[in-house]
Amino acid sequence: MKYLICMLFISLGFFFNPVYAQLRLPSFFSDHMILQRDTVTSIWGWARAGAEVVVIPDWTTDSLKVTTDGNAKWQLKLPVGKAGKPHRIKIISKKDTVILNDVIFGELWLCSGQSNMQWNALNDLKEMKDVLPGIRNSNIRFLNVSNIASAYPQDDLVNSWQLCDSTSASTFSAIGYFFAEEISKRLNVPVGIINASWGGTCAEVWTPGELVMNDELLLKASQLKKVAPRKPNLPGYAWNSMVHPLVGYTIAGVLWYQGEDNVASYDSYERLFAMMIKSWRKSWNDEFPFYFAQIAPYTYKNKELPKAAYLREQQTFTALHNERVKMVLTSDLVSDIKNIHPTRKREVAKRFANVALHENYKINLQNPYSALYKAAQVKGDKIEVSFFNMEGNTFDNKSGEIEGLFIAGEDQVFHQAKAKSMRARLLVYSDQVKKPVAVRYAFSETDETRLHTTNGLPVSLFRTDNWLQFTKKE
Repeated sequence: MKYLICMLFISLGFFFNPVYAQLRLPSFFSDHMILQRDTVTSIWGWARAGAEVVVIPDWTTDSLKVTTDGNAKWQLKLPVGKAGKPHRIKIISKKDTVILNDVIFGELWLCSGQSNMQWNALNDLKEMKDVLPGIRNSNIRFLNVSNIASAYPQDDLVNSWQLCDSTSASTFSAIGYFFAEEISKRLNVPVGIINASWGGTCAEVWTPGELVMNDELLLKASQLKKVAPRKPNLPGYAWNSMVHPLVGYTIAGVLWYQGEDNVASYDSYERLFAMMIKSWRKSWNDEFPFYFAQIAPYTYKNKELPKAAYLREQQTFTALHNERVKMVLTSDLVSDIKNIHPTRKREVAKRFANVALHENYKINLQNPYSALYKAAQVKGDKIEVSFFNMEGNTFDNKSGEIEGLFIAGEDQVFHQAKAKSMRARLLVYSDQVKKPVAVRYAFSETDETRLHTTNGLPVSLFRTDNWLQFTKKE
């Protein structure tokens, strides 16, 4: 009894202690954070309801003032800042003071997806392990979001910004690190990377739950996913806790690498993925660019249908049908099709960086996009295939047999094909098919893409037909 009374007085003393701070910010407004340069950025937090909050950024002579609302929340816009020296932000409310040190302006990117985005040096990635001992760069900052799921939208994380060194980089996304390194080097500005990824997750858990639950097709598809104790399985559960708290934190764009866990429900992936992208942009009220990696060849062992090929096709459709959405390929970077985690993360990051440099920063790079199927036209005993993203590009295979390229007649039997390059088009044919109607390229779960264009990038898999059942003859 004495113990309970003692604890009660301690608790009451703590609650009524006049020095107990009520001013609070989300954990990611911390020392070493990066704010997006050259644009309006927001800062927010909580304090006593109705209290005045004063924010004093040292890159301006003005003090910013705001009053908390009835929910004890405050928010205001910070003055636009330029990349350069570190800054200090002082926040005051009554007797409470929070000081944020070593705040810099630069480029801020959000990385998300499943394990191919999450993997780091601790996953035995040689590329990262080789460079890890020498990593120390205060112009790169990391926010590594913990794998925590929630049934309801959250307003805070448990993570804060870290300087880039060999310790912080060891557990950070390899793609995120290599991307930041390339962007920082090319632009000579600081780069911040937020890594909010979780191995084995399906796209549904990264989409606001009500959007999936209120869509009959997507809800049915979400129920096809394998349930596992090491990952969230219900719609919205990763969005709620790992992305929603960041909404309003101005970013330059999103990098995404996911899709392996949605192979079973490939036929609804474009609908789901486009909805997810739209929902993120709507939440931020910002049409930021969204760049994603197409999943790599892997032995999924789907015997009846090449479901992973259909999933990659759906990803291609997403890139073609949505504004400011671009896709990078990984299908030529595979050394082992039995490994769902291709190890060449630096090259994936470089491809992401080249797209960002071209799209976001208007650096005059060579065409940074892979060729995507556009249209096909039968011309006698041949089929002429045209492609998107061929500006300034041609095929590096001049003519002859191309591995993974097949042609079929009305019997839907595919035969190994030859092709003749016609600048930005391919003329596909086979002596065994006199009346061709369809062409397929690398359209299987395990086919790697050997056909490249002169910018050094692979051509994405494609099919000109809509057949589910077909026969292939090598």
